[in-house]
Amino acid sequence: MTLVKVGFSFIGIYSCFLTWGVLQERVSTTSYGDKETKQQFKYFIFLNMIQSFMASIVAFFYAKITNQNFEKINSSLLIKFLQLAFLGAIASPFGYESLKHIDYPTLILGKTSKLVPVMLMSIVLYRKRFAFYQYAVVILVTFGISCFMLLQPTSEKKKAAEPSSLYGIALLSINLIIDGVIGSTQDQIFSKNKIKGQHMMFFMNIFSGILMVCWLLNPFNPELSNALTFCKIHPNVIIDILLFSLCGALGQCFIFFALHNFGSLFLNIITVSRKFFTVLLSVFLFDHKLNFGQWLAVGLVFFGIGLEVYMKQKVIKKLDKSMEEENRELEKLIDEKTKRKQTNGVIDKVKKDKTL
Repeated sequence: MTLVKVGFSFIGIYSCFLTWGVLQERVSTTSYGDKETKQQFKYFIFLNMIQSFMASIVAFFYAKITNQNFEKINSSLLIKFLQLAFLGAIASPFGYESLKHIDYPTLILGKTSKLVPVMLMSIVLYRKRFAFYQYAVVILVTFGISCFMLLQPTSEKKKAAEPSSLYGIALLSINLIIDGVIGSTQDQIFSKNKIKGQHMMFFMNIFSGILMVCWLLNPFNPELSNALTFCKIHPNVIIDILLFSLCGALGQCFIFFALHNFGSLFLNIITVSRKFFTVLLSVFLFDHKLNFGQWLAVGLVFFGIGLEVYMKQKVIKKLDKSMEEENRELEKLIDEKTKRKQTNGVIDKVKKDKTL
């Protein structure tokens, strides 16, 4: 069952977000209109706002279809969701800005080391303890993907890029730390509260959308009016925006499913390894060549992911076995209690007969 859930998470996240990436490129690079009125859509906070509201709608109906009510959501949880939405909103600008000030190897190392801050923040903020094999998985996957990407031939343009500045590395570090705080807090919420992924997806997106509305309504920010004018002049973009948002919302359903069932560490293994598997797929489809070091890196990543899945399955089997034993003990106690009641009933009847 665990293996099926893992496969379901991998396929769902990859298929949705590979399609989402294509749609994102389409929205951001397509020139809408005829030769005289050609324009490109450049209003990405507006785009993210639409996606957040679309995701909250999908999450709401997903919860209703699966009979998950919202009664268990209290005020302290709402505050936590609002904090997560705010952190998610401020993380992206740090990430985007850092790209202007770091070189290609630093970018790759930054993107592939996301597992480390998630684990680190879980330890620092919530005193969470990890099994020894989980540390091994993080090291294997991070080191394997980093080596694979760094050993990949790069263009002359990337090689000639400016070296990383301390400012760029600082921005990237802040982005990674915020990601770590978000992941570890999500794990903490699921472990302490009986809620489902649909609940978190709904509230995080609705709060995120509201925060972006507040930013867009700022009188010094013309993005909202410009985006609405663009949509009025080029109505074709509306279809692309809605498809992009719907695909992202469906992808989030799989993300929160994986988060609820396996935790943020495993979710980050899936998301971090997405580009790795994309490159690997192109090797088999287009007969690209990998060097010996890259094949070793592939082996490390697969070994790390395999170890994580195997150990999770082993832990679940152990839990199932202990639950079966507890149920047997409970049934024994119930049988003994029933027999005792029956015996006591017979004794009482005998005593009553003797008195008569």
